[in-house]
Amino acid sequence: MKKSAFITFGLFLFTIMNISGQKNIRLKEQIIELMAKTEGHFGLAFKNLDNNDTIFINPHEYFHAASTMKTPVMLEIFNQEKQGKFKITDSIFVKNEFESIVDKSRYSLSINDDSDDILYQKIGQKMTIQDLTYEMMTKSSNLSTNILIDKVGAENVMKLLASLNIKENIVLRGVEDQKAFDAGLNNRTTPFGLMQIFEHIALTQPNNSLMLNILLDQKFNEIIPAQLSKNVKVAHKTGSITGVQHDSGIVYLADGRKYVLILLSKNLKNANDGVKTLAQISKMIYDYLN
Repeated sequence: MKKSAFITFGLFLFTIMNISGQKNIRLKEQIIELMAKTEGHFGLAFKNLDNNDTIFINPHEYFHAASTMKTPVMLEIFNQEKQGKFKITDSIFVKNEFESIVDKSRYSLSINDDSDDILYQKIGQKMTIQDLTYEMMTKSSNLSTNILIDKVGAENVMKLLASLNIKENIVLRGVEDQKAFDAGLNNRTTPFGLMQIFEHIALTQPNNSLMLNILLDQKFNEIIPAQLSKNVKVAHKTGSITGVQHDSGIVYLADGRKYVLILLSKNLKNANDGVKTLAQISKMIYDYLN
């Protein structure tokens, strides 16, 4: 190829990249404008896994993890199975008594504060680790979460994340440990930290893996998938407490492309407004790619 042809091709690539960069910047501005219309505080991490295109808003700011902490717990469950510590099909007792990390005092979960009340009917019976993991992730069962954290250990979740060089995720305890909450000992995460977790899952899990299938069967779909085309698949985990609405996961487009999207919030005055804003942001990202 002649020198002039190289120069022409180079200018063409530069022009394409410049246009793409301008679109990225404008999209980020539009997202920030939308966030400003909703009373609350937001964080976002987006990464296109096909070309490494990214958008970040408050990426390293910590948010209460709420139920998004259940994803790293799931990672450690499959890690310990891989190590031979148990089989995912092994059964364990369903219990409702746990130790506070503050002073080891006992506490129980209330069925009225849990998104999955069916599991409480099985207290004293056995369930497989796989079924408990499914309840934890797809229905966000707090009871199954605490049972599984007792099984694998929160400290081991942190060790696994460190070994994977995944940062900015702090998993200290199970849920509804009021003494720990009062002491400020909370599970926390950042948009960037959660992005690292889902990027790891996207790059290491085969399409038909049990972990991915669990994430794809999420029952709460009001945020990331809400306004997307029906042929789009989303493997994700939500989280919510008072003033907080989160969604985090991998979006699989019909043409085979995929991206990670993390949407976090706090200090929301109105939860429904927060959910609508985050769902609209998800649609803006989707439209940007299509």
